[in-house]
Amino acid sequence: MYLHIINETRHQALAQTVRKAASLLARLRGLLFSPPLTVDQGMLIVPCNAIHCIGMTYAIDAIFIDKKLVVVGLAENLKPWRMSALYPRAHSCLELPAGVINKTGTQIGDQLIFQEV
Repeated sequence: MYLHIINETRHQALAQTVRKAASLLARLRGLLFSPPLTVDQGMLIVPCNAIHCIGMTYAIDAIFIDKKLVVVGLAENLKPWRMSALYPRAHSCLELPAGVINKTGTQIGDQLIFQEV
């Protein structure tokens, strides 16, 4: 099952093919050892209020979301071997290709919509 995620506030699609990582093993692995995300791909890590890019080979954008799917934190162009800030209000993290946050104008307070595909 994949998710299609839309920023309802900005009327922008964030990703059309989002995998969900909810098990402990899937959350620990995240995007490690995977090829760079393509334009419409992403990964949703649940639960999650901080991420790291230790061992990764490419940069990503990260959108931290609360239980009501409201954006509570942003980490743009998070480079390999770096860590995000801790976002205590976050329930999940949407990892996207670097540049998506800027391209879509996503901001803290935006409302997202998840659609199962």
